[in-house]
Order: sequence, then C-alpha cells, then structure tokens
Amino acid sequence: MEKKDVPQDHGIYGQWHGICYVTDENGEYVRSKSSGWEPLNIANGIAWEFINEDLAGILKKVKKGELSPLAYHMNKNMMDAKVLSQYSGFARWRVNRHLKPRAFNKLDDEVLKRYASVFNITIEQLKETP
Repeated sequence: MEKKDVPQDHGIYGQWHGICYVTDENGEYVRSKSSGWEPLNIANGIAWEFINEDLAGILKKVKKGELSPLAYHMNKNMMDAKVLSQYSGFARWRVNRHLKPRAFNKLDDEVLKRYASVFNITIEQLKETP
C-alpha cells in the first residue's frame, strides 16, 4: 500500500491512530498513521458487543451473589484467573477461591489492596459494581 492510500475511516477508537507500514514515493517502507479501516472497525465493534454481553452476564451473577465483585473487575479488565494470578502474585487456586462471594467477603485489606492495585482502583471501588 502506498502512503497516499492509507485508510482514515474513523472508528470506535476516536482519535486513536494505528500504525501501518506503507511505501513512500521512493518505494521505501515507512510508518504512517491511520485513524482506522472500516472492516477492522466493524470486526472490533462486533468483538466489543460480545465482551459487553459477557460482562453483563457476570454482573448479573455478582448481583445475585453467585460471584464476587472480583469476577466483574477481572473480566472488565479482560483477565482470566491465570492472568490475574500473575499480576497479583496470588496462586491461581486462591484467585479462583476469591471469585466466590463468601471467600471474597472475608479478605483483609492487604489482600484487597493487592487486587485493587492491579486494576488501578481503590479498595472501595473493588468491592462495588455498577
């Protein structure tokens, strides 16, 4: 693709710009900013619809008391128990245990602080869901 042909189809990212590698007028490869490409924008939009549906389902389970608020924040940040385990330093089995409301409600502030720091939120925000 030549530099003059770089797509500029604004998408879900607003002012976000991606980088494309294109050829310039001398035939050399250079980087060029793009504000989006319609097929990519459509695919990303569909993916976000699925992500938001999953998050809504998890939120319902949290409100019913089937999952802890940790499950909501974990999924909102697109993490699974393995990834959260790596970021928090807790064993995966402990993260899975903390997804249960009964275990989560017994956690002390030091444990909650570690989780909150992973999500860059306060302990109070960690305990809440929208």
